[in-house]
Amino acid sequence: MPQTRKPKLLERMRQALRARHYSYRTEQSYLQWVRRFILFHGKRHPAEMGAPEIEAFLSHLAAHENIAASTQNQALSALLFLYRHVLHKDIAAQNLSFTLAKRPQRLPVVLSRGEVKRLMAFLDGVPWLVAHLLYGSGLRLSEALRLRIQDLDFERHTLIVRGGKGDKDRSTLLPQSLRPALENHIRSVRRLYKRDLANPAWQGVSLPHALARKYPQAPRAWNWQYLFPSPRLSRDPRSGRLLRHHLHPSSVQKAIREAARAARIPKHVTPHTLRHSFATHLLEAGYDIRTVQELLGHKDVRTTMMYTHVLERGPLGVRSPLDELNLGENRPSAA
Repeated sequence: MPQTRKPKLLERMRQALRARHYSYRTEQSYLQWVRRFILFHGKRHPAEMGAPEIEAFLSHLAAHENIAASTQNQALSALLFLYRHVLHKDIAAQNLSFTLAKRPQRLPVVLSRGEVKRLMAFLDGVPWLVAHLLYGSGLRLSEALRLRIQDLDFERHTLIVRGGKGDKDRSTLLPQSLRPALENHIRSVRRLYKRDLANPAWQGVSLPHALARKYPQAPRAWNWQYLFPSPRLSRDPRSGRLLRHHLHPSSVQKAIREAARAARIPKHVTPHTLRHSFATHLLEAGYDIRTVQELLGHKDVRTTMMYTHVLERGPLGVRSPLDELNLGENRPSAA
């Protein structure tokens, strides 16, 4: 009787990640870190290595490759996953000793209300609508692009963010002023959906976790369609099915970058800048920081506290003593 070939290490890693419903992006990142770990140690098999080799690899990343702290943490998570769920060796992160990458303390880039208006004036089409949701609802770009038709509640002026950071759901604002534009956009999405239904090769949209198996008709149901669908059908890299994915983030990123340049905003503006601006402007308007924390989906209020350092009224809300003197606009004459 022929023996069944045992899957290779990276294939076992891939199966373990999919069994635990990790995203495709995380799957690709974790596999890349395992490959780099193996190459760093001269292609030795990870089963022959352990904590000392993990420590050496992570220290090398910090000391010689100048990676960010978050990147080092991702590499650590990938290797711990490998040992815990694939090689079945439990290595405790707290027992590891390695050089920590420096975590820079940077304030978020925030636009003034005037700058937001100028930026929006140079956007149109779908990027315009996505940008308005980022600023009006405080969404991350990935959260906005993963919205489904059923996530919008026009009557209650709310939208549901499903599977946000930390795989948590939350409710946030749906700006009333966006309703006409959103309803018009949804009508165009509906026309695209009807064309897809007429295509026998189309198999719907991707669904989170095992919902597609539990509800076989759901991928082709209207309420599960993406609010911002991709203009083209594509093959799912895992299943090979022909699906309509959501819009690629790069199209919105490029549009916002070009709009900021056209609006002559002298700041590094990204889609996430609009989320930062949402939080800061709410705090400036006097809303409670706990409320803002809930709307943003922050686990710890200390994360939300960073926005108190960039309020228009100055660092920590302190008014400069120079402003109290009312010296006016008098300037010394040129020599």
